Amino acid sequence: MTSPIKTDTDQTLATLLRIADALERIAPPARKPADLTLADAFVWHPAGSELAPVARVNRVALSLLRGVDRVRDTLAENTERFARGLPANNVLLWGARGMGKSSLVKSVHADTNQRLKDETLPLKLIEIHREDIESLPVLMALLRPDAHRAIVFCDDLSFDGDDTSYKSLKAALDGGVEGRPGNVVFYATSNRRHLMPRDMMDNERSTAINPGEAIEEKVSLSDRFGLWLGFHKCSQDEYLAMIDGYVAHFGLEIAPETLRHEALEWATTRGSRSGRTAWQYIQDLAGRLGTRLSD
Repeated sequence: MTSPIKTDTDQTLATLLRIADALERIAPPARKPADLTLADAFVWHPAGSELAPVARVNRVALSLLRGVDRVRDTLAENTERFARGLPANNVLLWGARGMGKSSLVKSVHADTNQRLKDETLPLKLIEIHREDIESLPVLMALLRPDAHRAIVFCDDLSFDGDDTSYKSLKAALDGGVEGRPGNVVFYATSNRRHLMPRDMMDNERSTAINPGEAIEEKVSLSDRFGLWLGFHKCSQDEYLAMIDGYVAHFGLEIAPETLRHEALEWATTRGSRSGRTAWQYIQDLAGRLGTRLSD
């Protein structure tokens, strides 16, 4: 005859096992350590805490970026110091659209790795999308124990309306109790110097009991960047120098006067002179000439 006490114990144990199995099924998967040896560039996907390797980065040669000599040299120096394990700053590249802010980050990363390939571990470039900024602390924690040094890069970073995710960015850049990982710096590009539109900051000032404190809360985000690199609209000569550089680099056959006339007309019809406008003209020219643009 089976003991009632033993039966109750068996049933309790079976219930506990079922509960444990159910909890394991609904629990999030264990976070895998990042494998930064797979590539030199990655895209961060917070949903699965995954770093997706990028086999081929969309970049241009550093020598083709014209009209940005001062900021190019400053960014390159900061990046090289960081790659060598020396102190370096977070960087905000802000200013006129189409002037090569994101292109410069990617090109400097590649150039630094090329120059230091026999001296340091490869520097990693990790892109985080604007809408995933709130997951930045998770990414930082994932990178902290790795031997590689990494630039976390966010393109076109800005905040609007009631968006409060900028507070997550402020906390991540300061690093909280642990501090920002020594093997990570944060580079961001934006059309706005303070990452927020002027009317948003003015509204904060007008509705606050202490307007000064409200505006300080907003502006203090950009203070987390030790380097502010400004990009301004290029002159006609700088624009034409960009065009000439591309034409020489890709070996495009066109008469100089025809090139000048077409390039200026292209910029006029688009209402702007910039690196992006120059590249778009080169793509059109190469297509008409039947020439492929190699890397």
